Formats: sequence, structure tokens, C-alpha cells
Amino acid sequence: MNSAAGDKTSLEELYQDLHQNPELSFAEHRTSALIAERMLALGLEVTTGIGGTGVVGVLTTGDGPVVMLRADMDALPVLEDTGLPYASTARGVDGDGADVPVMHACGHDVHMACLLGAVEQLVAARAHWSGTVVALFQPGEENGGGAQVMVDDGLYEKIPVPDVVLGQHVFPLPAGSLGAHSGPAMAAVDTLNVRMFGRGGHGSEPESTIDPVVMAAATVMRLQGVVAREVGPQETAVVSVGSLHVGTKSNIISDEARLGLSIRSFDEGVRSRVLASVERIINAESMASDAPRPPEFSYAERYPVTVNDPIATARTTAAFRAAFGEERLFDPGAIAGSEDVGNLASAAGAPLVYWLLGGCDPGEYAAAEAAGTIRSDIPSNHSAYYAPVPRPTLATGVEALVVAAREWLGNPAR
Repeated sequence: MNSAAGDKTSLEELYQDLHQNPELSFAEHRTSALIAERMLALGLEVTTGIGGTGVVGVLTTGDGPVVMLRADMDALPVLEDTGLPYASTARGVDGDGADVPVMHACGHDVHMACLLGAVEQLVAARAHWSGTVVALFQPGEENGGGAQVMVDDGLYEKIPVPDVVLGQHVFPLPAGSLGAHSGPAMAAVDTLNVRMFGRGGHGSEPESTIDPVVMAAATVMRLQGVVAREVGPQETAVVSVGSLHVGTKSNIISDEARLGLSIRSFDEGVRSRVLASVERIINAESMASDAPRPPEFSYAERYPVTVNDPIATARTTAAFRAAFGEERLFDPGAIAGSEDVGNLASAAGAPLVYWLLGGCDPGEYAAAEAAGTIRSDIPSNHSAYYAPVPRPTLATGVEALVVAAREWLGNPAR
């Protein structure tokens, strides 16, 4: 593998390979094998199979801090529509056994390529730092809480416990920019799956049924009032019904409806209150419809608020400022997207610093900003059109990881 610093094409080729070969959560078999092979070739001590498909590489050059750099590996069940020559045509099997398209619609391919590039640079510069670098490639960030799965699988019995956890997430902001927010930086998420029960029958005789379509529709509309009427103006929460499945044919009234909700918050008090309100409304609408059974609730991903340690964030952003210049740094504020990287830090008792990496063509972003059309013209993460530009996104991401790591690593004895 050529130097990622001196040969961007090599890094871009790696990125394109990862982009073309995405894999779903906990099915990252090809991806983890590729990563392990690359890190072994660079001389790292590599442990595979942590939490299923997790991979960790460790490089120690002497006494000093243990610095963890983290990237996630999994992709999403999205049909890519970017038109890129290296667009994904991959397919996979989801948790329900369905055949689905697969795409790196959240930029995890960028995260992996940047971390491998950073590891290569740190290996090349090993005479200039002292300590231990832990490069962790995590499965299942999108579905299943892979960070906690790795911890529960004895992560910190198998690798050195970090003194700091560092990471980044590519975002639809101008490429070449970096953004970090101190304190609560990303929202907690609670993913809730609900079954609501009715009584099926013929579409011509709705009076003999309890229609779950009407029940679910009323529930969806009533849930819109949770944030609007039960969350204060100085508080923040999001309640989204992302999926609603009911019925098979126009003249058949089904027996049940299934809803999938994503609930976001930044405060534990707000979180508890919103979850209680959501469950109250769903139960109440079920009772109002005279449902034969109460609804069933099943929680899936439950990630805590991502909290950037204020002191560690100030130290890391000062290093960014010195390396990149003030004009390339920004504070994005708290964003409603969610992450599970904080579980790696909390389990280690270590501070977390997690920043955003711009991945949008700067000219396109500037034009959309001037026209007031960012929301419509700039594809967001999880979109079928999401495609970070490789240059300068990859080079910036590599340098950011290296700068952050070197800030925390020690200096070799002279």
C-alpha cells in the first residue's frame, strides 16, 4: 500500500473499493478481513472477531498514553442512486431475512479509509511519538449497537484500555472543514417497534372489524403533538415514525399494524418524559379503537447522548486550529443524529472527542447556501444520493486523525 499522504490515488482506490462493497451490520466479513490484512501488513498487532466482526489494531512505540481512533464499518439497506462510476450494486439479507440493496449511505466507507490512512501515517512517523495507538473498526453502528457489543465481548480484556477516544463522522458540510461541539454533541436515540392489534375482515364490512389502519393513522397524527405540546421551547426532542406497515390488499382489513419510531433527545429528563408520552398515546389510541389486545412495544437501538468532554475537546480543537487554521474550523452545535461511539469511552472511563468532517463539494455547498436551498440541493446522510467528494475529504480526514492522535500521544525520550 502506497503512502496515503503522498499518493491520494491509493487512498481513493481504497475508498472506492469499500464504497462498492458495502455490508450490513454484523455482516462486515469482507470489510473486516480487508482491514485486518492491511493493518497486519503495516505491522500492527491485530485482533479480529470482537463483537462478531470487529477488528482492532494496536501499535506501541514505548511508554505513553493509549489513544483510541475509531471508525464504523457497516452500511445501510439503501438502493444507491448517485450515478457514480463506483456506485454500489451490492445486496444483502436484513434482520428479517429480506433481500435488500446495500449502500454506504452514511459515509462509513470514508471513516474506514481515513483511519487506515491515518494508521499508515502514524506507522511511518513512529519514531516521533511514544505511546500506544488503538485503531478500532466497529461493526453494527447502524443497527445493533456494535460499540456495546464489542465491550460486552471483552473488548478491554483483549486490548489496552484507552486514555482518550477519538473519532469523526463525515457530514454534508464543505469538504476540508472540521467541526466539534463541546458537551452534548449528538442526541440519544431510542428505536421503538410497535405492534397494534385490530380485528380483520372484508373491506365491504368495516363495521364488523377493528381497523388497524385507522388506529395506526390516528396514532401517527397524535404522536406529532408530543414535541409540539409536551416539550418546552428550550428543550429538544424529535419523534419520527419512519415505518408503517399494515394490510396486503385494498379489500382486506388486516389484523394488525406495525410502526417503527425513532426518538431523539439530549437530556435524560426529556428523554424519559417523551418515551412515556409516546407509550401513553399508543396505548390510548389502541383503547380508543377497542383493540382486542394492548399494543406490544419492542426497543431496538438505544444509544446515549454523545458527550464530548469539554477539556479534551478544547485540547483537540486547539491542535486542529494550529494545523488547519481557524477558517476551517466551526462549531456545529448539537445535532439530532445519534452515535454509539460514546459507549467505548464510557466503558473505558475515558474522555471522548468526536468531530464532524465536511464531505460536500465546497462550490456546490456555497451555491446552495447562497440560494437558500441546502436542504433540497445537498443530499444528507442516509440518502440514496449521498456521496462525499473524495478530495479533499479523505486527505482532511486522515490529517485530522493524525493531528488529534499526535496531540494526545507522548514524545519519545531523547
